[in-house]
Amino acid sequence: MTRVHTWIVGSGGLLGAAATREVQRRGHRVHTSTIPWSDNALAEEALLQHCTAFFDSFEDGVWNVIWAAGAGVNGTSAAQFAQENDLIRTVLARVEALTPERADNGTLFLASSAGGVYAGAPGAPHHEGTQPMPLGDYGIAKLEAESISIEFGERTGTNVVIGRFANLYGPGQNLAKPQGLISHLCRGYLMASPVSIYVPMDTLRDYLYVSDAAEMVADTLAMAATQRLSPTIKIFASGGAVTIGSILGACRTVFRRRPNVVLAASPLAALQGRDLRLHSTVWPHIDRRTHRTLPAGIASTLFATRQALAVGR
Repeated sequence: MTRVHTWIVGSGGLLGAAATREVQRRGHRVHTSTIPWSDNALAEEALLQHCTAFFDSFEDGVWNVIWAAGAGVNGTSAAQFAQENDLIRTVLARVEALTPERADNGTLFLASSAGGVYAGAPGAPHHEGTQPMPLGDYGIAKLEAESISIEFGERTGTNVVIGRFANLYGPGQNLAKPQGLISHLCRGYLMASPVSIYVPMDTLRDYLYVSDAAEMVADTLAMAATQRLSPTIKIFASGGAVTIGSILGACRTVFRRRPNVVLAASPLAALQGRDLRLHSTVWPHIDRRTHRTLPAGIASTLFATRQALAVGR
């Protein structure tokens, strides 16, 4: 049996941590990295060292690089996004230099954002053929990262898969970042603190539980290992959509009390699409699975948030 070697950049994040657990469960030899993201020069140095160490650790076999890193959110400066994309460009140049004879055995998986790239696109549900229409620097930066990765694949012959993800939620969300409504609602319930909501209650979003997303990523890598692919973009979503009001209702069921929310105004609301229903038409067999229900996912997120905050009942 061919050994699979997988380096996960961003293994401490929501998707990266879940993907790490899932590919380990499937027998991959996993390499993770602790990167000082707050210092760009140190981050670049560490990434290049880990990249070299990863490819030096084996001579043959299937390899994957999952790029699930990125600190930027809506409201992050264009300059910071440019630095993050420069890191991707630099690391992929190192990968190219290290794998001239092994490109055919490799897959690069880049985690991108469906919400970012389709924020202003009309005609939902959006699919892979929908023309991207970002509303801010976040979506523009995601498209740039996608272009960097696609050019790498076309230049080297390495498989490249761009995963445009729906709203991910579940255990492991970074509560310091101003994103992740469900995790912040759980935190607000546990800490008895209000959560501000900046978009209308009928705003539509596709919510994908993170362990379901990780299984879909692992299935994609398994498929990529058996065939040569042109750089491919795929939407990773549940295929269903809920309103913000429905999320609050599901939280009320799980919490057994009404979530403590405050309707507020923010200039960032202009960067949010009103209808982000999603429907993938690429590799539909990857999507044929039973997804965790929203109440069950909220309950799991609440349990993990309680543990993280060391808050008892």
